[in-house]
Amino acid sequence: MASLVSSKVSRVPLLFKSCSRLMAAVQRNYADMAFTFASPYDVYYKDAKVKQIDVPTFSGNFGILPNHVPTLAVLKPGVVNVFEEDGTNKKFFVSSGSVTINDDSSIQVLAEEAHPLDRLDAAAIREGLSKAHQEVSSASTEAAKAEAQIAVECFEALQKALE
Repeated sequence: MASLVSSKVSRVPLLFKSCSRLMAAVQRNYADMAFTFASPYDVYYKDAKVKQIDVPTFSGNFGILPNHVPTLAVLKPGVVNVFEEDGTNKKFFVSSGSVTINDDSSIQVLAEEAHPLDRLDAAAIREGLSKAHQEVSSASTEAAKAEAQIAVECFEALQKALE
């Protein structure tokens, strides 16, 4: 009898945890996503309601909708698409960072650098890509070559983002 009572008591924390999670879902309404998107220089969204977010990661590009499975991913250089509630689509170039998708449908995208696509200068990007290619070919050490190659990849992603 004591073992039966003991096994029932040990399930109480799990039941309480499940009920707490359900209450959080009721408070937020799981169909809503609270989206935060920031870089060290700007905060673009703070707990904003959005329809969808598309992110570039090293494991592939993917879209985030309400009720997405909790995920942690590393951003690669590319475009983050944000589909807002009013139907507008805003695009941002990110150099790197992380994306966190939580149980409660809150999402955080924290980027090393992020810039709206409409602020990018195509001529400056072409010039930067050309210079980065020159640095790769003239690099005298493996470290310098690796740094220049990273610059090439970033400028190529910028160029692709503007196409």
